Amino acid sequence: QVQLVESGGGLVQVGGSLRLSCAASGRTFSKSFIGWFRQAPGKERDFVAAVTWNAGATEYADAVKGRFTISRDNAKNTVFLQMNSLKPEDTAVYYCASGSIWPMRRSGAAYWGQGTQVTVSP
Repeated sequence: QVQLVESGGGLVQVGGSLRLSCAASGRTFSKSFIGWFRQAPGKERDFVAAVTWNAGATEYADAVKGRFTISRDNAKNTVFLQMNSLKPEDTAVYYCASGSIWPMRRSGAAYWGQGTQVTVSP
């Protein structure tokens, strides 16, 4: 089992940056794929980015390619999402999730964090 806690969300202006963190606990973290998803009000929860257990591979949604970077530090049981050049459409609650299926999608996520709010003001 894996427990996930997100942090780092907040209010930022257009063009700004934020770094989200996902702190994990559980024996299987280092062997789990970790992904970030986001959900805007009235919309479905969408895939943002994911990283394999050894960080050998990453995947991004088209909407964030070139602006967001996912990374992980297994020694610290933490996954990061560096978000640059933020846009108003990036406003959402961001969730991290873990799973054992690659590529990672919402249906394959086994554990979820509680989410952290990101708001990008025009």
